[in-house]
This record gives sequence, structure tokens and C-alpha cells, in this order.
Amino acid sequence: MKKYNIIVMTIFLTLGLVSANYGQLFSGTSKVGTTAGQFLKIGAGARAIAMGGAYTAVGTDIYSIYWNPAGIARTTNNSEFSFNHAEWLAETTYDFAAGAINLQDFGVVSASFTSLGVPEDDVTTYENPDGDGRTWDANFIAISVGYAKNLTDRFSIGFQGKYIKESIWNSSAQGFAFDIGTLYQTPFNDLMIGASISNFGTTMQLSGRDLRFNDDPNDNLDTGPNNVPASYIADEFDLPLTFRIGLAMDFLKERFFRISGAVDAAHPNDNTEYVNSGLEFAYDEMLFVRVGYKALFMNNTESSLTFGGGINYAFSDNLKITINYGFADYGRLENVQFVDFGLAL
Repeated sequence: MKKYNIIVMTIFLTLGLVSANYGQLFSGTSKVGTTAGQFLKIGAGARAIAMGGAYTAVGTDIYSIYWNPAGIARTTNNSEFSFNHAEWLAETTYDFAAGAINLQDFGVVSASFTSLGVPEDDVTTYENPDGDGRTWDANFIAISVGYAKNLTDRFSIGFQGKYIKESIWNSSAQGFAFDIGTLYQTPFNDLMIGASISNFGTTMQLSGRDLRFNDDPNDNLDTGPNNVPASYIADEFDLPLTFRIGLAMDFLKERFFRISGAVDAAHPNDNTEYVNSGLEFAYDEMLFVRVGYKALFMNNTESSLTFGGGINYAFSDNLKITINYGFADYGRLENVQFVDFGLAL
């Protein structure tokens, strides 16, 4: 009975967080471009990308800590480590590295590092359109620590806290957020139901040397104070809060073959609702082919078809490697290709 009380409390906590942000999550306005930390919306893991980002109820591997932190509680490995790299849009680079340690009855602890880098470029001004000799760049990072646990043999919960920093030339903004997720395996053909809230946290505000200047209050060098230190005050922006709910199930499961399907419904606080869907074909749980469709029903999106594949090879019971590839079509923005490497012990 005690375990079921915990489950009920968890569900009410999740609903409470949603209700507290009702105006953001379920308003009719898209609010595109009104949140900071946009790099937090880039999905992690080539397997998840190839399945169209429909991973809230699928993930039981290391990348579930991004989509639904409860999923990693169902891992059967003692520890997992993985690295994901992508040449992202507009010549930027995206990297995601994570590790998790299974402490058995205590639960699973995890940590991850996310980075988006903008390449160095020349500083141009009205007087020097070809560059004034200086260069600038931008970097965005997130560091997270999480915990997940199976409360029963069918119900799991997970959460993680994260530190976020955005740096653009000589200015930066910092913030904190947390994610929470639940995962339930139903008796009906082991249908998985997952739900998560991502990036619930503080606002972010840029500050730094680039926003400072010297001011002459009366615009007269001969009178009054001159060269008074001053600074522009940047606006504060919310983080990209996202609520996801997903379903996943094996449609076919034989000795050597498996076909699994998944669908996610998502509502971000800075865009319209959308649906992700994906399929995974597995042979002997060693070779995989995946296909999906991302951001269905979202207004004015360039996201669409995704596909990919992977290899899962076990050298022994205590040493497994995974290599996954994911391709995502972004229409007029061309495409993005993800590659990840994993190690399970």
C-alpha cells in the first residue's frame, strides 16, 4: 500500500507542476523565439533522433535521461557511458555525453554534459564591414545530475537538476532547471506509458562587458559629468519548458525479430503542440533499422522525416558496445546527422 501511495503522490506532483504553468503550457499563443536556452531543445541520442524523437516511453538506455529521466531506472547494466555528436544547423556543433551507475535497490544515478558551439567569426561594424581585427564566438552548456528508481516492478520515477550557461562573446547568462519523469509498464502487452516535464526552472538574463558603455547624460562634453559608467539591462527570458507524454509497445516479438512503435505528444511553452512517431526493427537485438516522423502538426516547422540504424554487440555479459546513426531532414535548412557511441558494463 505504501508504494501505491508514493505513486499517487508522484502523479499529483506532476499534475501540480503542469497546473502551475498552465498559462504557459496550454495557451493558444505559440510564443516562438521567447525563451532562452534553445539548445536544450535539441534531442540527444541517434536512436531517439532516428525514431522521430518519440522516446518518452521507449528509452531505457542512457539517453532516456534527456527524454524521460525515469527510463534509466529500468536499465539492466551495472553502468553505461555514451557520447553523441552532431554537426548541427548553421555550422554549429552539438555534443552530448552521459554516464549512469546502477546501484541496484538504491536506484540509478546519472550525469550528463551538453554543449552547443558556434564557430569563431570576425567582428564586423558599420565602419569595418569586412572585420575590425577582432573575433567572436558563442558557447552554450548544460551540466546535469540525476536519480531514478523503480518504485515497483512496473512503475519508475526519475528526476535531474541542471546548470545552464549561455556565453556570447563577452556576455553570458546562467540558470538552473530540473526535469521529472514517470514510466509505467501496463499489463496490456507490456504497453509503456511515459510522461515528463523538462527545463522547469529559473529565467535567464544576459550580462557582461558587451552591455557596458560610458555615457554623457547631457550630451555636452563641456558641462556636467562625462563618461559615466552605464550598462544596458537585458530582458529576462524563461527556459524552454516542455511537457511530453508517450506510448510505446512491441508489435511483434519473436526469437530473432522485434518491431516496436512509439508515439509522443509534446507541448512546449514557446510553440504549438506537436506529435513525434517512430518505428524500430530489430534483428537478434544486435542490428537495428529505425524510421520516424518529427514535429507532426507543429506550425511552420522544417522538421519531418527521420531514419537511421544501429549495432549492439556484446563481447561478454559485462561488456557491450553500441553504435547508432540518425538522420533528420530539416527541409530548407537541409539535414542533420547524429552519431553516438556507447559502452555498457
